[in-house]
Amino acid sequence: MNPETLMNILIATIAAGTPLVYAALGELIVEKSGVLNLGVEGMMLVGAISGFITMAKTGSLLLAVSAGMLAGALMAMVFGVLTLSLMANQVASGLALTIFGAGLSAFMGINYTSVALEGVPELHIPLLSQLPVIGPLLFSYDILIYCSFLLLGGVLWFLYRSRPGLILKAIGENPKSGHALGYSVLRIRYLAVLFGGAMAGLGGVYLAVAYTPMWVEGMVAGRGWVSLALVVFATWRPLRVMIGAYLFGGVTILQFHIQGFGIEIPAQFLSMLPYLATILVLVIISRDQHLIRLNSPASLGLTFHPEKNQ
Repeated sequence: MNPETLMNILIATIAAGTPLVYAALGELIVEKSGVLNLGVEGMMLVGAISGFITMAKTGSLLLAVSAGMLAGALMAMVFGVLTLSLMANQVASGLALTIFGAGLSAFMGINYTSVALEGVPELHIPLLSQLPVIGPLLFSYDILIYCSFLLLGGVLWFLYRSRPGLILKAIGENPKSGHALGYSVLRIRYLAVLFGGAMAGLGGVYLAVAYTPMWVEGMVAGRGWVSLALVVFATWRPLRVMIGAYLFGGVTILQFHIQGFGIEIPAQFLSMLPYLATILVLVIISRDQHLIRLNSPASLGLTFHPEKNQ
């Protein structure tokens, strides 16, 4: 493998992992509040088609991103009403949200299957982009990839340096104590769920508008489920989420190069590689139950209602 090929693989890995960074960091915040939303796949799909339609109609990336985030947040609001206000089962509601999102996105995208967009241009920073090795690797991406770096920094600051982040984590550990101290558990959880939905929608927008600028039914292709797995893989830590997203992205990109290296492997097996790698990692991590219990929010997936905790 020559250096140029290796560089191209690394750059493509960052791009392939970016939608997972958005969706998984959003889900991380949701789970830190004690809520388990399995509807990430559906929210990503609805965000993707909403952003794609807006981009096709207006040509504005800002409007496309806004539409995708709004669509994802609205989907999350449905989930929030069902689970937080009506106290429905979070697992069943999340699965229903994914099924609903898949059907809704397919219906919305009927007339856009053959439409292609120009994509999002790369931002080549003068001088820095021309540096050997470091230049192409760090300073030649589109704006949405750079925003994912900013998102990581914002989530790290929020969770470990801000008072609202500490309150969020406290609610995730013990909502009854938070309620007793006067914090609105439902309001905090609603905000977390809406943020997670918006980030899932943004991840979908990146897929449909920047990564593969066209609409294909079901184009998220399981990335929502992988995002959920990444949160567990990262033991609910933001930096590890990003590393896991890029590992998945690397496996995804590697499948396109393996046969080019002269390795005879069936194409179907190569397509399974990213998901097999995800399952393998989860199996390994799940063997250490102490690690899972130590890092996961104590109230994750448990319903809470103020009137029943007076």
